[in-house]
Amino acid sequence: MTDHEPAAAFTPALGDHPADDLAAAFQIEGWPVRGRLVRLGEAIDTILSAHAYPEPVAALLGEACALAALVGSALKFEGRLIVQAQGDGPVRYVVADYDTDGHLRGYCRFDEAEVEEASKGFVRPGAKALLGQGVFVMTLDRGPDFERTQGITPIEGESLSLAAEHYFVQSEQVPTKVHLAVGSVTTETGTAWRAGGALIQLIAADDARGSTEEVWDRTRALFQTLGDDELIDPTITPETLLFRLFHEDGVRLEDSRALKAICRCSPDRIQSVLGSFSEAERADMVEPDGKIHVTCEYCATVYKLEPADVAAAAAEAH
Repeated sequence: MTDHEPAAAFTPALGDHPADDLAAAFQIEGWPVRGRLVRLGEAIDTILSAHAYPEPVAALLGEACALAALVGSALKFEGRLIVQAQGDGPVRYVVADYDTDGHLRGYCRFDEAEVEEASKGFVRPGAKALLGQGVFVMTLDRGPDFERTQGITPIEGESLSLAAEHYFVQSEQVPTKVHLAVGSVTTETGTAWRAGGALIQLIAADDARGSTEEVWDRTRALFQTLGDDELIDPTITPETLLFRLFHEDGVRLEDSRALKAICRCSPDRIQSVLGSFSEAERADMVEPDGKIHVTCEYCATVYKLEPADVAAAAAEAH
């Protein structure tokens, strides 16, 4: 990528929105291509630091979160987008959950010894090495009044980027390129996780635009010059990043929204889940302090509930 600085005539469309923890659309002037950009700082550090994930597992989850925000932030309705992948590899399951308020959460289930073994010989093992044979799934949840819609494809390639590209081509017949990056940066207080993602898609041709093949080839060529380090560098603003890619063609950033790590767990939700167990099963869960301990898989918050309160909530629900 050429190291151009924004010209004086370039006017960012981002306004007063922060340069971090955001998802935004971008448009290249006159091109039949749409794109989205995600930058994650504090939000992804909160999600990944909640658990003692091995570095490759944290990176995989970071990719899933960036991807969920990339795709989910384009939704035109209220609801959630869930990105997940599961297989027979060292990482059994990775899931990232985005809702249209810009809230993100995610977690992984994995076998630490198997992850360590699979990491030998790799700088960082990718999705295929970690997940093995399995499936990539995107689920749209529009709430209790609608049925969930789900698309499933085999895990393709060594990254979630390739799995997502395969998903869009197979499930939606939309030519798509995705770039995801996760890494840690040095801060004043130590190190922190960062993640970023970018996506471009070809819009169907019409009489006004004519042939799109040449433009799509050019867009992909420019997009492929995007580096992982640029996507996660906190000193590079979203406007500068896009200007470096498409400065000759006129690019604008629009429809930005803030992203935040927020989990939907609560004592009431935990009590509701525990209420589905029998009285005997709940009795077996009681710890020496006389309470039932439950740890949220997403945010690692530990809830300590009184068995009597759980029993009362279960009785009320029935």
